[in-house]
Amino acid sequence: MIDRKILNLAIPNIITNITVPLLGMVDTAIAGHLESELYIGAIAVAAIIFNFIYWNFSFLRMGTSGFTAQAYGKGDEQETVLVLLRSLLVAFVAGLIIILLQYFILRLAFFFIQASPETQLYASTYFYIYVWAAPFVLGMYTMTGWFIGMQDAKTPMFVSIATNVINIGLSFLFVFGFDMQLRGVALGSAAAQFIAFCLTLLIWNKKYHHLKVFVSTQFIKNLSSFKPFFKVNSDIFLRSFALVLVTTYFTSASAKAGDTVLAVNSLLMQLFILFSYMMDGFAYAAEALAGRYYGAKDYNTLLRLIKRLFLWGIALVSLFTLVYALFTDNILRILTDKEAIIQASREFQVWALLFPIAGFAAFLWDGIFIGMTASRQMRNSMFVAVALFFLIYQILSPILGNDALWLAFLCYLAMRGIMQTFLFKRLIGSHVRANQ
Repeated sequence: MIDRKILNLAIPNIITNITVPLLGMVDTAIAGHLESELYIGAIAVAAIIFNFIYWNFSFLRMGTSGFTAQAYGKGDEQETVLVLLRSLLVAFVAGLIIILLQYFILRLAFFFIQASPETQLYASTYFYIYVWAAPFVLGMYTMTGWFIGMQDAKTPMFVSIATNVINIGLSFLFVFGFDMQLRGVALGSAAAQFIAFCLTLLIWNKKYHHLKVFVSTQFIKNLSSFKPFFKVNSDIFLRSFALVLVTTYFTSASAKAGDTVLAVNSLLMQLFILFSYMMDGFAYAAEALAGRYYGAKDYNTLLRLIKRLFLWGIALVSLFTLVYALFTDNILRILTDKEAIIQASREFQVWALLFPIAGFAAFLWDGIFIGMTASRQMRNSMFVAVALFFLIYQILSPILGNDALWLAFLCYLAMRGIMQTFLFKRLIGSHVRANQ
């Protein structure tokens, strides 16, 4: 029974995760067929800027998911709606602030991203159009988190697929039909985000129309109700910022080691990203179900859920480790035709075999802790893991070189899982004692 619930949530979320990168790939592919090769670099630069902005608002999805799942577990329909309204308000205010500060955001980004004047010009063209989608992008974060919290993973999957189809259609229309070039790529993506948000609202109205009775603006007057939301989400924000710090530094350190090492590390990191798409699907299932049982104070079922989640995690670890042991070269040849890079990667491919083993627990515990809104514990474990990453790299990099970077990264992943294991035992123990 629990396995079925896990898979009903995990599989649609995995499909959704896989479709998300397609948005950027569509823009890049269309730009690659335009008159200037600078368009590809311009979209890459703009993507870096938007990724950094939106990564730091990922708390809108995670925090909403946890609070909604707990309210769902309690059977409190009014609170599920209030969680949605609070999060949507924050999302739209944040989106409007991004729009108002767009000039300063772009200037600051170009201060750190040293691109050519031509690339900056084209990136600005894309940025100043797509930035108007900010409220709808952040609004979709909220809606996705809410649906997951309501144990509904199929709606975000459907919307994600529809968004990609709409994006492809509109971008082709604007670029090749109206000859708008790069502006058409940006406008197609922005319009797709707006339509996706409207589609999500229509689906909400159809599937959850019985909840409209709880929709009201009165929640704005109750400012104290926002305190738990901001407390949890501030922890998630700091945790996400720390994660971005590690990944950014990893790329920076790779670049300093030379073009070949940068290429090798970037390719091998794709193997970790591929594994993360699968594990995130189960992490999202953990968010929804752990929050549900935690909200209902059904701790016995919560513990059974965690046991089953880790069994699924071990199964995925075994599968991916076997695939990477046998087919790493084959996978890399899909990503590049540069045989010299593949040859150079063989010195470091052993690290790819350890990705699943080192990382799977961190993904699952993140989902469980988000569902329980135990954001402080998740934040603290991330801080310790980040400190360990930098400590190991700084000490061992003069001796091991690029191997030290991979060792530090794997220890960072493993430490998150180890710390959260101990923190969960303490956390669940305190709740069980409080209810005895």
